[in-house]
Amino acid sequence: MKAIHDKMEFSPGHSVKCKDWIEVRDPQDDSLIATVPAVTPEGMNKAVERAADGAKIAAEMPVHQRVSILHRTADLLSSRKEEFSMVIAREGSKTIREARKEVSRAVETIRISAEEARRIHGETLSFDQMPGSENRVGGWYRVPVGLVAAITPFNDPLNLVAHKVGPAVASGNAVIVKPASVTPLSALKLWEVMQEAGLPSPVFSVVPGRGSEVGDTLVQHPQVRMISFTGGVEAGKKIAGKAGIKKANMELGSNCPAIILGDADLSTAIQSCVSGAFWAAGQNCLKVQRIYIEDSVYPDFLEGFVARTRQYRTGNKLSEETDMGPLITCREAERVDRWVKEAMKEGAVLYCGGERDGAFYTPTVLSDVPQGSRIEWDEVFGPVVSLHPVRDAEEAVKRANQTHFGLQAGVFTKDLDKAFDLIHRLQVGGVMVNDSSDYRIDAMPFGGVKQSGLGREGVRHAVGEMTETKVVCFRLKS
Repeated sequence: MKAIHDKMEFSPGHSVKCKDWIEVRDPQDDSLIATVPAVTPEGMNKAVERAADGAKIAAEMPVHQRVSILHRTADLLSSRKEEFSMVIAREGSKTIREARKEVSRAVETIRISAEEARRIHGETLSFDQMPGSENRVGGWYRVPVGLVAAITPFNDPLNLVAHKVGPAVASGNAVIVKPASVTPLSALKLWEVMQEAGLPSPVFSVVPGRGSEVGDTLVQHPQVRMISFTGGVEAGKKIAGKAGIKKANMELGSNCPAIILGDADLSTAIQSCVSGAFWAAGQNCLKVQRIYIEDSVYPDFLEGFVARTRQYRTGNKLSEETDMGPLITCREAERVDRWVKEAMKEGAVLYCGGERDGAFYTPTVLSDVPQGSRIEWDEVFGPVVSLHPVRDAEEAVKRANQTHFGLQAGVFTKDLDKAFDLIHRLQVGGVMVNDSSDYRIDAMPFGGVKQSGLGREGVRHAVGEMTETKVVCFRLKS
């Protein structure tokens, strides 16, 4: 790959000159993949102003046009699956097999968006329920918010962009994407595909830039009417404090628990939780981070979980045999290593892993992690999982809830009554029964409680977030 442009194109005949560059490097060996322009605050302002013009175009696009463009985008994306997979694997942490799954999901996300574009409607209202309103009729319908600012992370550089762009286009909005600086290439390639699919250029913009330099400009711009952010809690708090009166949808991560009851199918639980803990090197907001296991099955679960973890193959991302690649940067691997060593000093026991080589960190299993330890309380965002024996389901749910996060949880049991009891009591946005917290399909509502975020993604629900309710009432002749 090479330099993308010395200018960032936003609409036909318009561009923003860039003097600085962002180097996109493969975290596996630090090799230079590409350079992309780093937009300045002045450039971001110009991009937002042009995107605001795009919002007017988007609002006037008929539904059939939105549907056609989105289906065409999905077709083009599907036909170039291997090309996109290679970009995802090179610029980020995913193995080539994980990258292919992400492309398939992005295709599905765009197709669902096309379907949901047909289903944006309202309802009639019985105005005559109010005395004196017998001669009034009407109802409500949904209108686009206007311009959506989407800020996306590195860990799903294509599908998380699709989860913001697809619903925005489906609902008649313009969208401007500020991708993660370390993984901007997938978003830029999606922009190219959507241009080829016929989307008017000002409706969708990708603006690479360093968040510290252009983030405030984007979120504070008065033309931006909604912010869709996926990232860390601290960044989310800063955005919320600076954005002003705007709609906001935020997914802010978690330290997801799994609960293994005594009657669980241990083979299924072990397989699901190992995959959920180490997919994409554990850099996943849904990753299994804390596992609470009833005492009666703890020894068997621990033995099986550690054995399966040791079989996890770490290495070259592009090899079909590799299960897990590197973390996104050496700095992140160093941070994870610090957290693990800190937990061990506090009394945690290391069963396997705990070794760093550059940006690589071996799949790591801990037990006896003290309550309140950072590696249990915060989001580790790395390939580390802690196992905790508990007396019963009561202790498990209590400990699972003792955190400021609440995205998803996994529960493993054959007892339907116990499953529903935990479903009701777990303080999370989603409970996966006999599956790990890492399970998700792109059509389901997705989001958390407490500091895990605001609002819900998932295409249908994102469309709802990206539209406003407008009431219409006709007064008839009496």
